Amino acid sequence: MDAIQANARSFVVTNRSVLAIAVPMTLAYLTTPLLGIVDTAVVGQFGDAALLGGLAAGSLVFDVVFTTFNFLRSGTTGLVAQAFGRGDALEEQAVLWRAVLIAVVAGVILAALSPLFAVAGQWFMGAEPRVSAAMSVYIRIRLLAAPFSLINYAILGYVLGRGEGGLGLMLQAVLNGINIALCFLLGLELGWGVAGVAWATVTGEFLAMLLGLAIVLARFRQLERPSRRRILDLPAYRRMLSLNRDIMIRSFSLLAAFALFTRQGAQFGTVTLAANAVLMNFFLIAGYFLDGFATAAEQLAGRAIGAHAPAPFRQAVRLTLIWGFGLAGIATLILLTAGASLVALVTTSPEVRAVADTYLPWAAFTALSGVLAFQMDGVFIGATWSRDMRNMMLLSFLAFSVALITLAPAFGNNGLWASLHVFLLVRGVSLLGVLRLRVRTAF
Repeated sequence: MDAIQANARSFVVTNRSVLAIAVPMTLAYLTTPLLGIVDTAVVGQFGDAALLGGLAAGSLVFDVVFTTFNFLRSGTTGLVAQAFGRGDALEEQAVLWRAVLIAVVAGVILAALSPLFAVAGQWFMGAEPRVSAAMSVYIRIRLLAAPFSLINYAILGYVLGRGEGGLGLMLQAVLNGINIALCFLLGLELGWGVAGVAWATVTGEFLAMLLGLAIVLARFRQLERPSRRRILDLPAYRRMLSLNRDIMIRSFSLLAAFALFTRQGAQFGTVTLAANAVLMNFFLIAGYFLDGFATAAEQLAGRAIGAHAPAPFRQAVRLTLIWGFGLAGIATLILLTAGASLVALVTTSPEVRAVADTYLPWAAFTALSGVLAFQMDGVFIGATWSRDMRNMMLLSFLAFSVALITLAPAFGNNGLWASLHVFLLVRGVSLLGVLRLRVRTAF
């Protein structure tokens, strides 16, 4: 660790340094959809559609709530990476403890409000009583994990800010591995169903938090500790909260775009809605792969900003884009050549398969049209240029809305998918344009 700190200011960005972060974090991110599949499979064994509906609805409500606090991961990564680039070990620790303090306060409030979130979720979904009851059970239990989940966000942000992708993978593997094992034990073996799946999450988050805190505390014992005054520095909190506010607005705009996409697809009929859902899963899985390189861009760009090192910054942008486009190209080729077979694996409905195959090329190219947006997001988060990221996301959402209003009525589902491509391309290109201006003044 001393060697790492000694080289904090002077570093060279190579393919190896990019892959050292991107590969383990790609594997870590892929455990998330795997966990969702296991949750669904466990509850599905009870043969009750109401339980599956309650799980899906509860997961949606939970995801919306926690999207608000995803900044505790990404914001912490950018701030720690910059402190790491400056060689400021005290500030690295202070950033983590500020994020942990926010996580504890917010997490306790969320857990206390879980009954209200359950009632609000039931009202919003408007599902049948048995679905609503299952959803309520899931939300009330799972939100008990809120403090643990948010602290895990902060710890992962700290780890990734230091470029320790292997440690990040280990923490995520432990978290999701425990969760998956307990899903089978509590949900299936003991027959707890939806409640078992929720308690598995609570237990997994708690144990992963204990492990993460043990690792960072053992590390900090060997270092000089920041003063309480530095940790509680109000201007630093204001900066963190400002950064987090912009990331939150960006995340909700992204959710809104996907929600509008789904809603418009529903207007074209149930079969088209189902086919679009199948195809969107392919895009989201490709996104998990691209997220690994976006994470590498976060750490390396943030570190370069902290070190005031323009050459490593440009190299980080260049290499993560090259790897990102290469991976996106491979994903597109796979979907174009084997997509029909993958659709057949996901659904047995002949009607859904036929419609999905028709629009498969649109879904296949989303990886390529979206890669620049993913990578630029990583660069801007690492550099903590959150205001630009927020503004370009709002611009992209406006472009998406205009495209949706004009293209979907004229060209149906083809127009809907074209609107999604417009959204992705405007995000990436607009951020790239701002990046050129930012680099001139940053160094």
